[in-house]
Amino acid sequence: MLTVAHKPVLLGEVVEALAVQPGGRYVDCTLGGGGHAAAILEHSSPGGQLLGIDADPEAIKLAAGRLAEYQDAVLLVNDNFSNFDVICRRYSFVPVHGILFDLGLSTYQLDDDPRGFSFQRDAELDMRFGPSQETTAADIINTATETELALILEEYGEERFSRRIARRIIRERPITTTLQLARVVEAAVGGRRGRIHPATRTFQALRIAVNRELENLELALGKTIDILGIGGRLVVISYHSLEDRIAKRFMQKEATDCICSPKTPVCLCGHKSSLRILTKKVIVPSEEEIRDNPRSRSAKMRVAERIVQAQNGKRALKFSSN
Repeated sequence: MLTVAHKPVLLGEVVEALAVQPGGRYVDCTLGGGGHAAAILEHSSPGGQLLGIDADPEAIKLAAGRLAEYQDAVLLVNDNFSNFDVICRRYSFVPVHGILFDLGLSTYQLDDDPRGFSFQRDAELDMRFGPSQETTAADIINTATETELALILEEYGEERFSRRIARRIIRERPITTTLQLARVVEAAVGGRRGRIHPATRTFQALRIAVNRELENLELALGKTIDILGIGGRLVVISYHSLEDRIAKRFMQKEATDCICSPKTPVCLCGHKSSLRILTKKVIVPSEEEIRDNPRSRSAKMRVAERIVQAQNGKRALKFSSN
C-alpha cells in the first residue's frame, strides 16, 4: 500500500464551509488520501458519519488506512462520483448535511503513481483513475486525428499551441511514455518558457479527456440538490478555470428562480431556486498555506447551501428530529 504524505487543501476552510457538526452525515465525493475526510469525522464526532467515494481503488486503500480509527463511522466506495446519488440511496445515506468535491489529482497520483499522470517520472501513458475504464491516454494520442487532438488540447487544456502540438504528435507517434510525450510537446512549442513546463496543459487535457472529468462533474453537481437536506452545504474546490466555471454556473443557476431567456416576457421554465450562494468571492489558500503546500496555489473554493424551495415539484429533504 502506498504511504504518501497528503496535505489536504483549505482544510480548516472546508470544515467551516460544511458547517460540520456532531452527528452530521457527509459525503466526500473525491476521497483521495482521506485528509478532508479525517477532519470531517473528527469534527462530526460523536455520531458523525462519512461516505467516501473515489474512482481510484488505490485511493480507497490509502484512505482506509488513514481513517481506520473511525471504522464504524465510515463507508468507502470505489466508484465514479457521477454515481454518488445511487450510492447514497443504496446505503440509505440520505439526506446529508454536506457534500464535498475536491477536484484534481491527489499527491500520490502526481508523485508515486505509475499511471502516467505526471511527466516528472517516466511511465506508461495511462491516466485512468480506475482500471475499469477502457480508454487510456496512449489510445487517444496514437489514434486520434490531428483535428481531434488539437480540439482536446484547446478545450481541456486551454493550450494556445494546440494545433502545433497536435501536428508534432502525429509526426512522432507512436508515443507510449510520459517523458516521450513531454519531449514531443517541448519540441513543438520551442522549449520551456517561464516556470510552467510546456507539457503541463497537454497532460491536463489528456487526463480530463480520458476520465471525462468535466462531463462527470456537471452530472454529479446536478444530483446534489436531491441528496442535500435543508441547510446542507455543497463545497467545491477546483484547480483550473474549466472546473471552476462549471461549479460557478451551476450554483448561479440553482440560486435563481427563473432561468428563461431575458427576452421571454413570462416565465415558462418553472425553475425554482434550490441553493443560496455563500461565497460571493471564491475562497483561496492563504499565503502561508501556499508556502507550505505550493500545489494549493491554484485552488478555488465555492460554497452553497440548500434552501427550502423545491425544484420541479420535488419536496426538499428535511433532517429527522430524532
